[in-house]
Amino acid sequence: MYHFDVERIQGQKILHLFYLSVILLLGTGLVSLYSASYAFAQRVFNNGNHLITRQLIFAAIGIVLFFVFSNIKLDFLRKHSLTLVLIAAFLCGLTFVPGIGVERYGASRWIEVFSMTYQPSEFVKFALPLYLAHLLDKKHLTFDNFFSGVLPPIIVTSIFFTLINFQNNFSTAVFIAFNAIIIIFLAGMPLRYFLMAIGMIVPISMLLIFTREHRVIRVLSFFRPEWDPLGAGFQVSASRQTIVSSGFFGLGIGEGIRKVSSIPEVHSDFIFSAYVEETGFLGIILFFVLFAAFAYFGYRTAWNSDTLFKKLLAAGLTTMVITQMLLNIGVVSGALPATGIPLPFFSAGGSSLITTLICAGLIANVAKTNLKIPKGSWETGDE
Repeated sequence: MYHFDVERIQGQKILHLFYLSVILLLGTGLVSLYSASYAFAQRVFNNGNHLITRQLIFAAIGIVLFFVFSNIKLDFLRKHSLTLVLIAAFLCGLTFVPGIGVERYGASRWIEVFSMTYQPSEFVKFALPLYLAHLLDKKHLTFDNFFSGVLPPIIVTSIFFTLINFQNNFSTAVFIAFNAIIIIFLAGMPLRYFLMAIGMIVPISMLLIFTREHRVIRVLSFFRPEWDPLGAGFQVSASRQTIVSSGFFGLGIGEGIRKVSSIPEVHSDFIFSAYVEETGFLGIILFFVLFAAFAYFGYRTAWNSDTLFKKLLAAGLTTMVITQMLLNIGVVSGALPATGIPLPFFSAGGSSLITTLICAGLIANVAKTNLKIPKGSWETGDE
């Protein structure tokens, strides 16, 4: 009992540190967005505070949902996980409905209701891991049977991959499928099925890349930036130059120059370069320390969970946030081909911010349930 009390006190302290990391990431992201978006918002909306005002509203909604999802009973969420997945599929389908679906930059990724837009693929980022954690906890003992154990989660993931890809959002479709496969692998899927899944995804992805001209251009620009330096390769090249020129201390908050003149729509997917220009190498260290704290807590929570459901949920959501961050950083630094993946906590966009805070809330929820019981092993079971 004494040993458990010590573990519980330590767990509570670490939970408070997780709350602190989320607050610091959110605050740093909002400050960075305000600095990066002011000139753009002034030029486009004639109001430099337009984008940050919207983001603050979404942040407030996200904070409320963070506390809701960190306190709601997990068995209730698990019971309704299928309903959430069906809602996610329905919302994704609405993007194709004229009058509701909104097309931007040649992609139908958004729906609009009462002048408010929402990106349904963001809903999938927490609904699918929740349902997969539930489904795999029930079926992991039947993994030896392909049709009853392995095929159901693959079918569900494939449905969302198809829906999101048809929105012309290939990068998000691959990202969600990749994270789903990680969850399935962590559940104990036999290696042969895992390799089969990878063997199917790679050629399908290559085929889909070469069926759209803009995807081919992005790939070519990645391998040969000089091929189109003022076109497809311009944004990434400008981003890399901005990061390299930042120095150790940066130019100071609000003092960035390249964010105004060099990088188109820097407040969105390329906000990291604007952040680094103003905070320098010290800012990069702070950035990765905060995300490392987030990752440590999430995976520690998964490790200390007593049921497979909670382990997969915490690990899956943590991986969703961290891989999204790494993918975005890979793009803005020129290490990966350009995609449309936003930077968690930083990029402009209410859908992404709200989803990130919901994921953080669910991870905290699992951690709090772990504090009520001694650590268990990788066993299945309900709340």
